[in-house]
Amino acid sequence: MAVDLLDTSIEYLKGVGPQRGDVLKKELGIFTYRDLLFYFPYRYIDRSKFYNISEINADLAYIQVKGVIVNAKLMGDGRSKRYIATLKDSSGDFIELVWFNSIKWVSNFIILNQEYIVFGHPTLFNGRYSFNHPDIEIPATVPQNLVSKSFMPLYNTTEKARVKGLDNKSIGKLVFSLLPQIKGFIPEIFPNDFISQEKMIGRESALFNIHFPESLHDLAEAEYRLKFEELFFNQLRLIFLKLIRTSKYQGFVFSKIGTNFLTFFNDFLPFELTGAQKRVIKEIRTDFQLGKQMNRLLQGDVGSGKTLVALMSMLIATDNGFQACLMAPTEILAQQHFKSISKFLDNQNVTVELLTGSTKKSLRHTIHAGLLDGSIHLLIGTHALLEDIVQFKNLGLVVIDEQHRFGVAQRAKLWTKNEIHPHILVMTATPIPRTLAMTLYGDLDVSVIDELPPGRKSIITAHYYDSQRLRINGFIKKQIELGRQIYVVYPLISESEKLDLKHLEDGYESLSREFPLPKYAISVVHGKMKPADKNREMQRFVRGETQIMVATTVIEVGVDVPNASVMIVEDAHRFGLSQLHQLRGRVGRGADQSFCILVTNFKLTMDGKKRLEAMVKTSDGFEIANLDLKLRGPGDIEGTRQSGALDFKIADIVKDEKILINARNSAIEMLEKDPKLKENQHRIIAEHLALILKKNGNWGLIS
Repeated sequence: MAVDLLDTSIEYLKGVGPQRGDVLKKELGIFTYRDLLFYFPYRYIDRSKFYNISEINADLAYIQVKGVIVNAKLMGDGRSKRYIATLKDSSGDFIELVWFNSIKWVSNFIILNQEYIVFGHPTLFNGRYSFNHPDIEIPATVPQNLVSKSFMPLYNTTEKARVKGLDNKSIGKLVFSLLPQIKGFIPEIFPNDFISQEKMIGRESALFNIHFPESLHDLAEAEYRLKFEELFFNQLRLIFLKLIRTSKYQGFVFSKIGTNFLTFFNDFLPFELTGAQKRVIKEIRTDFQLGKQMNRLLQGDVGSGKTLVALMSMLIATDNGFQACLMAPTEILAQQHFKSISKFLDNQNVTVELLTGSTKKSLRHTIHAGLLDGSIHLLIGTHALLEDIVQFKNLGLVVIDEQHRFGVAQRAKLWTKNEIHPHILVMTATPIPRTLAMTLYGDLDVSVIDELPPGRKSIITAHYYDSQRLRINGFIKKQIELGRQIYVVYPLISESEKLDLKHLEDGYESLSREFPLPKYAISVVHGKMKPADKNREMQRFVRGETQIMVATTVIEVGVDVPNASVMIVEDAHRFGLSQLHQLRGRVGRGADQSFCILVTNFKLTMDGKKRLEAMVKTSDGFEIANLDLKLRGPGDIEGTRQSGALDFKIADIVKDEKILINARNSAIEMLEKDPKLKENQHRIIAEHLALILKKNGNWGLIS
């Protein structure tokens, strides 16, 4: 009965009806009573404290005042149009309330000489405080029980919902009317002993108090319970799926280190492996000998030597009579891998082939035949590897580079190439912060290459403004005179009416005037070009026929030109930190000192300044990734993998790291004692986990 009640369509709640129900569904994603129950407030007004206008100072954040609107008028026109109301409190002091948006709604809502409660952040301008876009309400229109609460919830809404009468206050009223109806019908999903063990309150109490807490203590208890719940089931799901995979899926045993590996290691290894590379290869070798399918994530910074580790792992596969393949997200990156791996294996008895969308039909037939008869040992390619016609004699290891760029269903196709699933090694050059790795990849074994090969010079990074363009151009000319090559990256291909950003077409014209033929030559590469044209321009730059490459972020991965020593990023503040770090990694691959120049205008946000300062300060990818996560949040960082894995309603993996670690440890402890959650005490946990698995699918089984 409890489930049926919570799944009641939202239009049946008193005060909603078909029209408002339609708005709630389309604008806020609230379809059922359950959705409204889990539509948590984003902030709370402390109803126990009203400030006098005379008490306002610069140290106060969001505050609440009460008074009468004595004056209101519309001022300016066009973009400068604003609605200004004057509020007088009981002490006789005045403060202005200013709205630049929602003017029609505000002007209809405000009545002169009416008392209002105003909540907002006071800002100081020309020596006077005012509220810009404050929340405003008439005390008498708020349900009395809401007013009497110490903390008033504030809910996110949209302009369309607000116009239809579903502002923050109205949503609060709906929640307030819902709670008494569902009291006693909210199912608990943790056993009582577990709740006591984790020192939590019950689920129903938490859900009631998260909306209308009586005190900060009540709010803190509700937040902890609901955050722990989200994070616990996130971790339980990942670890549970890992246990299923390791118990269910048999893996090939690569028991020996043979001729291919030893010949390469002893006679052809281009440089001594770093300690981190040796450690990771040892971890992979251990996996190969367990008789279980390996599912390992290899993360390492730009230039840390992941490809070499992948190659040596693939050579172990060939020594044990198996084939291996490496799939990359772009043709450029696949070609780069093919080139470097072919060079590594030159004059050795290992056959490597490249299969991409551009591979000629006649060569495709030869490759397909070679894969089936086993004469091709290693296959490098793009999405072309996923085609049904591509079949192997004995595929034992799959390596996926920049794996977050592939959809889950796409990657799953590779597993069907064998009856026994091949070992899986997924790689990423974007360092993943610990908390994100735990919530996205808690079901995988993780290896980290955390040191760079010896002798690599640190890239010098600097931030310049547009006004320093002559200095930048002069530096480019000096570098070209020294025989170096330059990347210039733009955020857009063509001019945007909405964004005031440097764009590639304009940049190319400007650079062509500053660096004219025949003394200089410029390549252009962007995502809208045909693959053949893109490859031709890229190869001109690789061969040194052009000194400057003008590009979009299509060159973020896959371009390895040791002679390119300067990376210039235009409108650098428009890029994420990890993306900037990836772009910087395109240089510094040769023996020469390399440089990364970040160019912006003067209009920088605080977050923009922090990103640029971090880039100048450090080249540590993990430090940069952690800051990027804090500034941007997890978002959809890892593409479509495990849809819903980061769909948290209340938990924040940056701020709630301690709760995450506690939840993970509790999940591990529970599954160590009861791997299949069959014990009676874990029955309700198993039932809730089953609902989650049904909703999200078992993508964890296929990495």
